[in-house]
Amino acid sequence: MTVGGGGGGGKSDDFHPFPVKDQLPGVDFCLSSAPSWPEAVFLGFQHYLVMLGTSVIISSILVPLMGGGNVEKADVINTILFVAGINTLIQTLFGTRLPVVIGASYAYIIPSISIALSRRYSLIIDPRQRFKASMRDVQGSLIVASLFTMIMGFFGFWRIIGRFFSPLATIPLVILTGLGLYAQGFPLLARCIEVGLPALVAVVFLSQYVPHWLKSRRGIFERFAILFSVAIVWAYAEILTAAGAYDNRAPQTQFSCRTDRSGLISAAPWIRFPYPFQWGRPRFNAGDVVAVIAASFVAIIESTGTFIAASRYASATPMPPSVLSRGVGWLGVGLLLGGLFGTGSGSTVSVENAGLLGLTRVGSRRVIQISALFMLFFSVLGKFGAVLASIPLPIMAALYCVLFAYVASAGLGLLQFCNLNSFRTKFILGFSLFMGLSVPQYFNQYLLVSGHGPANTGSTWVSQCVRFQCIRYPNNRFVRYDSHKTIRIFLMALQFNNVMQVIFSSPATVAVIVAFFLDCTHSYGHDSVRRDSGRHWWEKFRTFSTDTRTEEFYSLPANLNRFFPSF
Repeated sequence: MTVGGGGGGGKSDDFHPFPVKDQLPGVDFCLSSAPSWPEAVFLGFQHYLVMLGTSVIISSILVPLMGGGNVEKADVINTILFVAGINTLIQTLFGTRLPVVIGASYAYIIPSISIALSRRYSLIIDPRQRFKASMRDVQGSLIVASLFTMIMGFFGFWRIIGRFFSPLATIPLVILTGLGLYAQGFPLLARCIEVGLPALVAVVFLSQYVPHWLKSRRGIFERFAILFSVAIVWAYAEILTAAGAYDNRAPQTQFSCRTDRSGLISAAPWIRFPYPFQWGRPRFNAGDVVAVIAASFVAIIESTGTFIAASRYASATPMPPSVLSRGVGWLGVGLLLGGLFGTGSGSTVSVENAGLLGLTRVGSRRVIQISALFMLFFSVLGKFGAVLASIPLPIMAALYCVLFAYVASAGLGLLQFCNLNSFRTKFILGFSLFMGLSVPQYFNQYLLVSGHGPANTGSTWVSQCVRFQCIRYPNNRFVRYDSHKTIRIFLMALQFNNVMQVIFSSPATVAVIVAFFLDCTHSYGHDSVRRDSGRHWWEKFRTFSTDTRTEEFYSLPANLNRFFPSF
């Protein structure tokens, strides 16, 4: 049977499938190579600029709810940058050694908001003291949750799970790691469409069209499209602000569009070194810890998807499960640092920076390490960092529209390892992707309408019992009961809603749970399952000894390997 068909008279040799590639071709600088020092510095600054947006967004959400103002927000942003710089260096040196940035995570927003809005702060009148009190509770929860993450990584539990991963199970994970953040894309861009849309057009035009028209060999526009786009549109936004285009607009529009409404420049200090316990001694609450541990589990899953995307865009081979587990363990160390310094949110692998690897086609480890130095530098020099942090968020959202899409497309690239003509493959892919989008949508809509998630346990009688120290018997009578243990049980029951909300609000988490379960159980033992799932393509990368490229990309330097051996 002739492949291709048609009446054009072409030869059958002209129609053949593209070969499967263990490493992504077309990457200019892979994991272990590096561009020239001047170019690496500019690329590192570009990575710093991209991760800055998420730090500002998360701080802008949490700090006002905790009771803080612009001064506290500036301090928290600098703290996030400082810890992110340390964690990025740690991950590139001791962790997976992939070119990934470790930044603030959206997964921790729900438990952090729950802590910030807790009734136990209602008696604190001073906003500054209320901010410190809530931040100390968040710190204690992050410290305990870091132990969970480190145990999952350093004790090899995530390595065991990683051994069962196949290309089929990881495709929905990587795709929805990027697409699951759609709310930070065009919806945030549309808050100021006259600024955000030109930024989106500029990024696409400079990165995709201009290099082909100019036929530039150095790829200047392709690699630095982010810097050019931000500079041009930021100047355009400054002109609109100075011309009074937003003087009579709504406050929300002014906050999104104007370049002088962030309040960070005046609030940030000239020089400030973040230090551990800067908000006071951490406090530990059992109910808060449970929800934050659930968030750390989600962060592990989402980080796994970003690790896979970053390895692909760095032109590296698939990670061995031992390397993945090692990286998760060092994520736990980063979470511990976040708890000690008081970032207000846990850490995860930055999705937008993984997408930037694909946009620039530069997957160099050295570039990411330089970006970590920028994070440390600007976190100490607060005024200079605040100037960049005051970039209007719709501009950053325009960048995310492109960068998150690159991460999602890295998941689509894994389809080459699977048999797409298998109905089993089609069902697992389609069902997991649909449920990964549908279930979080249901949980989020339920939260917006009802004020709590579907798995709500915070009924009125529980609140009354927490207040009056009583328990409820089946005959609906309230009985006095002075037991602190019972009160703690009630408080943990109240956190069950947050646990379920955190887990099932993450599209990547829902998708990988469904895909992983189906891939391990559906038609298990059938002869074709192993090949249809693409497991045979990844088997030689399970250990270091079966492929020399694995040791080249992921092994620790000789002087460090004896202290931090691979699992």
